[in-house]
Amino acid sequence: MNQQKNSTELYQLFEQHPVITIDSRKITPACIFFAIKGELFDGNSFAAEALKRGAAYAVIDNPAYSIENTILVSNVLESLQELAGIHRSELNIPVIGITGTNGKTTTKELLNAVLGSHFRVQSTSGNLNNHIGVPLTILSLTRNTEIAIIEMGANHPGEIDLLCEIARPTHGLITNIGKAHLEGFGGFNGVIKTKSELYHFLKKTQGTAFVNGDNALLISLSEGIDRVLYGTNEGFQTYASLAESDPYLQVIWNHKRKVTYINTQLVGAYNLENVLAALSVADYFNIPENKVIKAISGYVPSNNRSQKVKTDKNLVILDAYNANPSSMQAALANFVQMKADKKMVILGDMLELGEESAREHRAVIGMLKEYGLTDVLLVGPEFQKVSGNTLISFPDVSAAVKWLNQHPVSDYTILVKGSRGIKMEKVMEAL
Repeated sequence: MNQQKNSTELYQLFEQHPVITIDSRKITPACIFFAIKGELFDGNSFAAEALKRGAAYAVIDNPAYSIENTILVSNVLESLQELAGIHRSELNIPVIGITGTNGKTTTKELLNAVLGSHFRVQSTSGNLNNHIGVPLTILSLTRNTEIAIIEMGANHPGEIDLLCEIARPTHGLITNIGKAHLEGFGGFNGVIKTKSELYHFLKKTQGTAFVNGDNALLISLSEGIDRVLYGTNEGFQTYASLAESDPYLQVIWNHKRKVTYINTQLVGAYNLENVLAALSVADYFNIPENKVIKAISGYVPSNNRSQKVKTDKNLVILDAYNANPSSMQAALANFVQMKADKKMVILGDMLELGEESAREHRAVIGMLKEYGLTDVLLVGPEFQKVSGNTLISFPDVSAAVKWLNQHPVSDYTILVKGSRGIKMEKVMEAL
């Protein structure tokens, strides 16, 4: 028999069955399955399978799939978001919202490490940072959670606003604002407007923002909000400076009139602002200094983010999780500073730049020339369009791997970077 329930009744069921899944292949006993529609599938069609595998209920929005223990709603996604909103209102805890163009996942993981050393913390898992992932993260929070860290991603205006209404952050942090997803945002001003939706929410709700005081744009956008400043200036509440980054980042932390060196396992000087953010939040929540140092120095990046990889033949700086003009510039500037006899750069396209794409890819090629980097391979149709005859370029990563197998390189220090969709990590098999 099919049941119809409103959000309040659905929440009562959730309290009895507090595990939510949207993947019928990952059913756990007595969970609730939400039949979300995807671009290539209709979750309603998996409801019967989810129930057969042990789900207590399946939430659907197509009456054609009604069977016993299905719950019919008008829109499954909206019901998931509403359910998360109800659950959030039951939790009287600090919720830290994180967004930004670059570094938000690394910052989230660093915050998770430092806060988790002292509190019971839950944070966004993997890249569940969108209109589906954020509600799932909120619904995974338990009564034992003391602090939640919610990563918020966006590639269209209004998305951060929606995520704030669901997660209702009490504290917020924008890592930086750069040129990414320009196509979806309609240009850089659209990026600024969307990312700053987090600040608008904090201002409206009397929340607190952690703000990089070295970033003039963030300082301007956060005017009028209760804010905690961090950066490299001793006038800020939290300040630290760069000791070295060849390849690993070492930070000098000036804390309570004491100077402490923190060795990290993060590659690149551009990670300084991510570490600073973690130090600021740790300071604010009064995490003991020894726990902070241990947490930051023990954090190891994964998932192709600023990883140092020693192969049989080369040393590779693998940064293939994502790329945009600002992160590409930072990665190249850092790579140039590294000491190495032989250097090579293998770059993949920066995606979703819309009308700005050709100009931004040309700008990267200009940077390569300015830095005197001559051993260069470019991968993807966007780079191919603007690379001319002087640079080696390939239509895709498979062609690059084939070339590298035919022209083996050894004893090089190599930077590999590109947008996720280009799958630059695949060149590792030839390095």
